[in-house]
Amino acid sequence: MSQYIIGVDLGGTQMRTACFDTDLELLNRLAEPTLALEGPAAVCDRLLDLIDRTIPDGRDEVAGIGISAPGPINPRTGVIFSPPNLPGWNAVPLRQIVEDRFRVQTYLGNDANVAALAEATRGAAHGYKYAVYLTVSTGIGSGIIDDGHLILGYNGLGAEAGHMQIVVDGEVSSLEREAAGPAIARKAVARLEAGAESRIRERVDGDLGQVTAEIVGQAAAEGDALAVELIQHAGHMVGLGIVSLMHLFNPQIFVVGGGVSKTGDLLFAPMRAAARQYTLDKAYWEHVPIVPAALGGNVALIGAAALVSTRGGSSI
Repeated sequence: MSQYIIGVDLGGTQMRTACFDTDLELLNRLAEPTLALEGPAAVCDRLLDLIDRTIPDGRDEVAGIGISAPGPINPRTGVIFSPPNLPGWNAVPLRQIVEDRFRVQTYLGNDANVAALAEATRGAAHGYKYAVYLTVSTGIGSGIIDDGHLILGYNGLGAEAGHMQIVVDGEVSSLEREAAGPAIARKAVARLEAGAESRIRERVDGDLGQVTAEIVGQAAAEGDALAVELIQHAGHMVGLGIVSLMHLFNPQIFVVGGGVSKTGDLLFAPMRAAARQYTLDKAYWEHVPIVPAALGGNVALIGAAALVSTRGGSSI
């Protein structure tokens, strides 16, 4: 009898479920709008129905259910605490809700940690026991794997590399506030308001309120000088964060995903240059690749399923 794993991706806009075999090969997938403003009770009811429709006939064949959800969460207790994109989710015991319905082992993981798990089991970090995953998008999230174990911290809130505190122009800031997508857009608007020339202005027909990191990235791909400068600066800042992570965790590989990573070498070249320039010794970076993520849009579903196959990230 074949066994199956159910992966769940609960996001603020969309919730998705998928059925995998025990080798984490995708068999089917469903998706629906989250409709987060309806509140946790309504969302949970529809999520349970979506999971139910994903499970194959013969429920005894389900090995477990893994759930990727936005933080903050406690993966040990299975409780979600007030994620900004899920209004009203105050200490919701999602794991218990799912286990009570389906009577199978269920795991809950922070979406960035889950993405790290996916890349380590099926993606760019496959075969590595020491890996760091960074997602550079609306925020900067991370997941850290040390000796085949996902680092969670005391109550599951660890490995938040995007919130490393730094000082910029005499003010306390963070890696996320200086290099994530909104930071790139904010810096672009400031430069444009100061009179800088750029194709960014043309792309938004002069409405600077429409500037996004994606638009800056598109202009950079066309060679726009300001856009290139902004993406490269973000890459440099992320690279400095990578230097700190190299010194702290001495990983074998860094995997970088998220929307901003789609700018390619404009982001990756300054990241790698910072790693070479600012680490204490070349032993930290000499044989440590910094590579793009490999799994694309399915990363959360694959990672959620990997929570089951690795028993919550404890045996990668």
